[in-house]
Amino acid sequence: MAKITINSMTTIESNPSNTLLETMEQAGLTPEYNCRDGHCGACRCTLVSGEVEYVGFAMAYTQADEILPCICKAKTDVAIGNAVFQEKKRA
Repeated sequence: MAKITINSMTTIESNPSNTLLETMEQAGLTPEYNCRDGHCGACRCTLVSGEVEYVGFAMAYTQADEILPCICKAKTDVAIGNAVFQEKKRA
């Protein structure tokens, strides 16, 4: 399994069958998103290092160094920056 480092602070294990967004959620994070299918760009973040594979067509505008975690899977260990998320509140 690939490792995902988020904002140089948090590292989680990637589930190869899930998108980066789904992997973040399974790790107890609440990432910002709206559509889950690459249209809105709310989850847009910077790919600092590593390789991702798109599993959908990105309709939202991205710069060359940006990805949409809602439609990407990690191919290698990945570091992303400028990701907006919170830790889930525990009851």
